[in-house]
Amino acid sequence: MLQIDENMSGNDPNKESKFTGPEIVGVSQNIGRIRELIHQVADTGLNTLVSGETGVGKELVVQNLYERSSRMGKPFVKVNCAALPDGLLESELFGYEQGAFTGAQRRRRGKFELAHAGVLFLDEIGDMSLPLQSKVLHVLQGGHFSPLGSEKDVKTDTWVIAATNHDLEEDMKNGRFRGDLYYRLSTIKIHVSPLRERPEDIPYLIDYYIDKYSWQFKDKEIKKPDSNMMKKLLAYHWPGNVRELQNVLKRIMILGDCEESIDELLQPAGVGGITQVSDPIAIKPLVHSELMDFDLENNPDLKSLSLKKIRKKVLERVEREVISYVLNKTGWNRSKATKILNISYKTLLYKIKDLGINPPQGSLTDEF
Repeated sequence: MLQIDENMSGNDPNKESKFTGPEIVGVSQNIGRIRELIHQVADTGLNTLVSGETGVGKELVVQNLYERSSRMGKPFVKVNCAALPDGLLESELFGYEQGAFTGAQRRRRGKFELAHAGVLFLDEIGDMSLPLQSKVLHVLQGGHFSPLGSEKDVKTDTWVIAATNHDLEEDMKNGRFRGDLYYRLSTIKIHVSPLRERPEDIPYLIDYYIDKYSWQFKDKEIKKPDSNMMKKLLAYHWPGNVRELQNVLKRIMILGDCEESIDELLQPAGVGGITQVSDPIAIKPLVHSELMDFDLENNPDLKSLSLKKIRKKVLERVEREVISYVLNKTGWNRSKATKILNISYKTLLYKIKDLGINPPQGSLTDEF
């Protein structure tokens, strides 16, 4: 994996650049490191994995990698791996021949073929099924693939950049993601920290988006937050990250209620009056309760004290309790639950099944 010097800075104003695309805004150490990594790897064509929570700006990093590379102007093909079922995703990636299946009336080129000489962006790679992961690995290893229904291989020279909001290393341990594919994808790793861990970037992001939206909404006028409002914004947790900040600024610009919008944002309740599930005070009793299952004084069997097993059991208990709590509070509205938990819909369905979470009898599970 490529490492960089901790003292490197990505904020040198004297550094010349011909880049004219969307900039990565911020002055935090994390943003500086990301800029340096982009400069170092954009022309290497090495497989790159961009990780981070939903809304932190992973796609912006991918765009910067592409537009600063020699492949700029060549195809840029994006595939959202979480938005398509496996069968459709496979045909999207690899294509198919005419007559390969019922309804295949003509040949269709897959995304790997369309992205030849350019970039293939696999968004939400963590939601891809294991069988399909195996087929993607085959392409990365050999540089060729066979469309469905074809006896001929198609060669492809594609720079694969993947993004995920999953902890893929944890998914590997749990058997949900192939280790060999992970190491193929993560030759270069770029992690985008959540906004709550880099509050020094917030004033710069606000200035940037106010200027941007002033052009978009020319008939609207927005006043920048005063020092009091800025303190509130800096103290906020920002569970939706930069995307949430963008939406708040748009609302302020359209409705013109800066103070009211910020005060409403800072209310402790979320959807349906649910407090943030990330509150450590709420989680602590769950962990303590689970640890009490281990009788340290009266249990001589040291094998039962494996930290790895204890950790797994505690994490499963916490996940089960938190997900159950959110589902019950939303009346099992899974769409709302995904927003609160900040996970994809597909991941929530997997967790519900894997953790054995069942809705209470007679409860409604409407999605709207």
